[in-house]
Amino acid sequence: MTLLAFDELQSRSLVLSVRATALVFDDPVSKRLLDQIERIAPSDATVLIMGETGTGKELVARHIHALSKRSQKTFGALNCAALSENLIESELFGHEKGAFTGAINSKEGWFENANHGSLFLDEVGDLPLTMQAKLLRVLQEREVVKVGSRQPFPVDVRIIAATNVNLEEAVAASHFRADLYYRFNVATIQLSPLRERPGDILPLTKHFLKIYTDRLGYGEVELSPAAEIALLNYDWPGNIRELENAVHRALLVCPSKYLRPEDFKLSGIRAIEKSPTISTDSLENALSNLFEKAPPKLHDIIEETVIRTAFNYCERNQVQTAKLLDVSRNVLRHKLGLYGMIG
Repeated sequence: MTLLAFDELQSRSLVLSVRATALVFDDPVSKRLLDQIERIAPSDATVLIMGETGTGKELVARHIHALSKRSQKTFGALNCAALSENLIESELFGHEKGAFTGAINSKEGWFENANHGSLFLDEVGDLPLTMQAKLLRVLQEREVVKVGSRQPFPVDVRIIAATNVNLEEAVAASHFRADLYYRFNVATIQLSPLRERPGDILPLTKHFLKIYTDRLGYGEVELSPAAEIALLNYDWPGNIRELENAVHRALLVCPSKYLRPEDFKLSGIRAIEKSPTISTDSLENALSNLFEKAPPKLHDIIEETVIRTAFNYCERNQVQTAKLLDVSRNVLRHKLGLYGMIG
């Protein structure tokens, strides 16, 4: 498992602020993403990060900055959707004293603050069209004019933009400028939702358990096997952010050191039906022989054999194998990854 928490990033001379999250890369999808990030990061190319809410777009942006030659300079982060149209120009470019009512002092904007560093523009798809035009000019000319001023000053800022909006569709609907989209779309990173990388679910859960048990002053807390199955069977519409909050909440209500499915209060968990008891003579005899020999990790050997045999029987088709074993595809993919049956 590749776990890039902020304390470990610091040990690699990457200075980042401490947060209750981490880049956890155990799923093959995530490992490929990490390779892509590490190829893109050292350049000065503008990056566009796309993905659902809660998939960790800002975390990836910070990681890109930390791996770049600008890592010792400022990393600025601005949520474009959180500001009104009247405020966003002043926030981005700054303003002079008296530029508008309430501007009692001059103020530097995010571009000036992040000069020679990186600027993360989150939810860039929500920028008003008028602001898009002004931002495009800054990217083209590499200079900023403060509100209330006529004097431009040069800026050297790497832009990392993020959105949960399909910008191609927004361009087609005339909600986003095509020329600005092309400016952003130099290096693109697509973050998969958590439901499509189930191999990250349990490592992330255990990471968050460590974070919040330390914060709450708890002793060691473990996941019950039933809780692991429940977490793997859940679709996580809120992605990593929802998982983090679910772990925090579960720790607050859990009456013991073992977290149960009900502690997470997840809606829409698929019911896990018990399979009928298998009592064929040949299977019982084979198990009895194994019990007499009592090899180490017997349960793991049996489980791996069942999964490997079923996977090969279904011609390595994950959907059919999951159906045959009556488990979710997320659970199956996690097990196949553990046993090295998928890359």
